[in-house]
Amino acid sequence: MKKILNAPAAYVDEMLEGLCAAHPEAYALLGEDRRVVVRAGGPVKGKVGIVTGGGSGHLPVFLGYVGEGLLDGCAVGNVFAGPRVADCQLAMRQCDGGAGVLALYGNYGGDRMNFDMAQEVLELDGKEVAALRVADDVASAPPEQRDKRRGVAGLVLVYKVAGARAAAGGSLAEVTAAAKKAADAVRSIGVALTPCVVPESGQATFEIADDEVEFGMGIHGEPGIWRGKLRTADELADEMLDRLLPELGDTRGSRMAILVNSLGATPAEELYILYRHLSKRLKGLGVTLVMPLVGRYATSMEMAGASLSLMPLDDELEALLQAPADCPFWKV
Repeated sequence: MKKILNAPAAYVDEMLEGLCAAHPEAYALLGEDRRVVVRAGGPVKGKVGIVTGGGSGHLPVFLGYVGEGLLDGCAVGNVFAGPRVADCQLAMRQCDGGAGVLALYGNYGGDRMNFDMAQEVLELDGKEVAALRVADDVASAPPEQRDKRRGVAGLVLVYKVAGARAAAGGSLAEVTAAAKKAADAVRSIGVALTPCVVPESGQATFEIADDEVEFGMGIHGEPGIWRGKLRTADELADEMLDRLLPELGDTRGSRMAILVNSLGATPAEELYILYRHLSKRLKGLGVTLVMPLVGRYATSMEMAGASLSLMPLDDELEALLQAPADCPFWKV
């Protein structure tokens, strides 16, 4: 293992300390264990608060999207591990500006359980709370079992839509409805070329040959759809589209958001090679691509690979996607 660290057990805490030291105008750390990140200015009075949570190792997801027009807080877990119930609860309490709180997070067992328990406690205290899980990874379950799918890079687009609706003064019901529309629309799939190393274990999350690719692998190393010899960028892009498009219905003449995301180690140059082919194919189908995103938006430590997320847009989703937002990792 080669990592820039002091002690594996201190990896997350020192990362959070450095993140908040670098961006004091954006982030503040709270809690006895210092595992809750909130907007530096505190909750916005009268605005719906939006809280997320999840394991470390995926920056900018999850905590990186705390900012104006996006999220208000995040409960942070260890690398690839869900946040504690107490931190989920604290994040939701601290982000309540009086208009209720939406818990918006990926569909993972630990996150579900802990946010569910936190929500129950807050509701018993009379707080207005809603929850929504994003499940956009088409490789993790068939369409008829979509509630079992993982939440991956599509989370970023849902954060943006929900955050914009909240910033515009939407009620908790309206913010939740906009987030659900985005979550229902977005689909993602990824490919992995190399594993990553979790600092606490010092071991690669999986093994893969130098000339192989795993298609559909999850962001924690969950098994994909197939493993085989590495294919060309165009061939991988074609299969990504062939897996996603059938789930999006008739997209001819549609407007669509597209996110081509590095899983950590893949450089921007290779993402643009993918985007080159993806955009040509989609434009050939009459699709207009709106505000394309190409870069590191949801990573898996130093894993090499990429993911593709697509979200067909109506007028509401497009306006919310393009509304102003600002955090240290993304500005619209």
